[in-house]
Amino acid sequence: MSDSHHDPAEPGTRSTMSGSASDVVQARDISGGIHFHYGRGTHTAPRQLPRGVRVFVNRQADLGRLDDLLTARREGADGGVVAYVIAGTAGVGKTSLALHWAHRVRDEFPDGQLYVDLRGYDPGVPVTPDQALEGFLLALGVPASAVPNDVAAKSSLYRTILSDRHMLVILDNAGTAAQVRPLIPGMGHSLAIVTSRGSMSGLLIRAPAKRTILGTLSEEESVALLTETTSDYRSGDDPEELAELARLCAHLPLALRIAAERAASRPGMPLGELIADLRDESSLWDALSTGDEEEAEAVRTVFAWSYRALPPAAARLFCLLGLHPGGEFSEAVAAVLSGPGDRVRGPLDVLAGAYLLENRGSGRYGFHDLLRAYAVDRARYEIPQGEQLDAVRRVCAWYLHGAYECALSIAHDTTLLFTVDPPADAPRVRFTGREQAAEWYALEKQNLAGAVQAAADTGQLQLAWRLSIVLERIYATYNHVHDWRETALTGLSAARTLGFREGEAALCESLGRLSRMTLQLDDARRYHRGALDIHRELNDPLSMAKALNGLGWVHLFAHEPKDARSVLEQALTIVRDLDDPYWTATVRYSLGYALCQLGRHDAAEEELTGSLTAFRDMRDRLYESMVLTAFSLLARRRGDAAQALAAADEAVSIARHMDNPLWEGTALLYLGKAQLAAGLPAEALVSTQQAAVTFRREGDPSREAMALDGTGRAYRALDRLPEAVDFHRRAAAVHGMVGDEWKRGKSLLRLGDALTAAGDHDMGELHVTEGLAVLARYDDPRSVELRSEALVIYEDQG
Repeated sequence: MSDSHHDPAEPGTRSTMSGSASDVVQARDISGGIHFHYGRGTHTAPRQLPRGVRVFVNRQADLGRLDDLLTARREGADGGVVAYVIAGTAGVGKTSLALHWAHRVRDEFPDGQLYVDLRGYDPGVPVTPDQALEGFLLALGVPASAVPNDVAAKSSLYRTILSDRHMLVILDNAGTAAQVRPLIPGMGHSLAIVTSRGSMSGLLIRAPAKRTILGTLSEEESVALLTETTSDYRSGDDPEELAELARLCAHLPLALRIAAERAASRPGMPLGELIADLRDESSLWDALSTGDEEEAEAVRTVFAWSYRALPPAAARLFCLLGLHPGGEFSEAVAAVLSGPGDRVRGPLDVLAGAYLLENRGSGRYGFHDLLRAYAVDRARYEIPQGEQLDAVRRVCAWYLHGAYECALSIAHDTTLLFTVDPPADAPRVRFTGREQAAEWYALEKQNLAGAVQAAADTGQLQLAWRLSIVLERIYATYNHVHDWRETALTGLSAARTLGFREGEAALCESLGRLSRMTLQLDDARRYHRGALDIHRELNDPLSMAKALNGLGWVHLFAHEPKDARSVLEQALTIVRDLDDPYWTATVRYSLGYALCQLGRHDAAEEELTGSLTAFRDMRDRLYESMVLTAFSLLARRRGDAAQALAAADEAVSIARHMDNPLWEGTALLYLGKAQLAAGLPAEALVSTQQAAVTFRREGDPSREAMALDGTGRAYRALDRLPEAVDFHRRAAAVHGMVGDEWKRGKSLLRLGDALTAAGDHDMGELHVTEGLAVLARYDDPRSVELRSEALVIYEDQG
């Protein structure tokens, strides 16, 4: 077989992904299938368990049932149970039980613990399985760009990683079985604990799972919780009054903790007076539903009773915090919501001390979902609508400023339509470097996406589209495609509603880049063409040329070089008329590559020579390296192995000097191909192995698969057929995972060739037939050439 399809990054887009890898491909040692174990080696096992409650009372029977599950698993008598559901009414202590037990047995799960609050009953937007899986995979050491695009593929990868590990997964506050089903480990040693108000019957039917229904505490347990919580502040309370207080709280741990804290904060007040106050408290709202009206009434009453006792500043902050667009927030965000000049440290301490807010450590806080619902309801009554809108505006503007500063610190492309000034009425976000910015983004990731939606929902459309555009720079850097798509669609809708055509075009281009990156090429065409139409309407020729260049690469990704040539020639005419040297060089490179794919070698050389000269004149060494890889490809197509070697070797040297691993890996790919063409398979093996390790470290699965394929070709040339089969099989699998059918078809042809050469004619024929069927969908010259070569080789092998 001849060289594989050239697949550079689109010029004008610098997107090196960050990630980690603990495995390197030691191809000489492979004796079977290739398996990559994300998160092994130097990657730290995830330890995501939040801390449990300070006072945990009894629940011995429930803890015993969980312990029995572990015992059965050790003895192999659990029937393969992979999930344990703790169901029960709101506030009954499901999360407290799960976390208390998880901390107690964490040594049984040495490979780590994963945790996610799915917010299934939160008044805000629940966490989707897609979002939860993305977070888990990243925590497990999967590079961001190796995270698949769809839920099914994410779930499959997640289960594969967990299959040989002992991990505990806490899926807290699940709303439906569909929300958690993709997050349940497959058969193996890992276990998921699911907490939910629902029965999760659908989960039990379709997965090996068990369930317990968590009841309220007994009167004895309730009194013990009250007594232990208040022991440092009160003594001598009448047991009968404690029992009455427990009954008024419906024996629900959440209500009991709030009531106990209220009693502890008033050590000199007789308990009877507190009970009378609670008994007389009327329900102020009816938004809460726990499934049992008596329990619901008790919880509502305790909330109202505790809220009424708050100082005015704490009560107001409690209401405003309910407007926050995410599940967890910092002290700085609380200050933004509260408004200019307000001090929030004291009110936050009051709210956390009253159990109306959870202090989650490191200056961050969160609500129990029932309490957040109560805060939202209280805000309706006590905060004028104008003040509520101002609070949402402040927090969304603060997140916009933070995202902008973050993008400047970590993004590889920071060109935007606008600059973002720090808000005058909020604390400024500052980062001392990339690492600090990355930490901030990791903490605020869900809140940033929530802020886009909150801005759109409250009619603050300019904030919505501006924030979505800034976030695209961060999402593109980390390859966080789910949030990228959702926020860009929200921003696009906002820009269209505003009639802001420039913003609409920018978001169409954003979605076009995302769609091209995820190989959703029909969508990519539609979005790029939409942006092009708007740029024409606005008479913005440079933006038109950029859109045409992007559209050209969509055609190239789709193996439509004739269409690519057409649009790129239009782009070249525009940038030459504008006398823009950078974009002229960029488009000439793109056009030169398209011409090479069409077999127009002389014309390709002319364009590539012009591009290379211009980038050298501009001293853009990185793009010089990029064009040199295309020259290496062109030389191989012409049969000039020496020139191909020289161009690729120079490209590698430049990329190393520029300390750009992604382009070094790309250049190594082309060096390996040139070495194969020159009859140097041993040298090619070294180059392609180095490329594979680089792409794994940088989190680029598509190019990693190209390097694996190149390694397979080197082994085939060395007549080491078992290794060649292994590497081509892995390459085909990864290309299929990322949705690149063309490259999968090419790898299948090479796999079939290696199998046939190894004597397995039936499997060889099967894979060659499948590869030919895949490539038959494409009519470009390169696809035709590959099919012809495969048929000739297969016939020669009999």
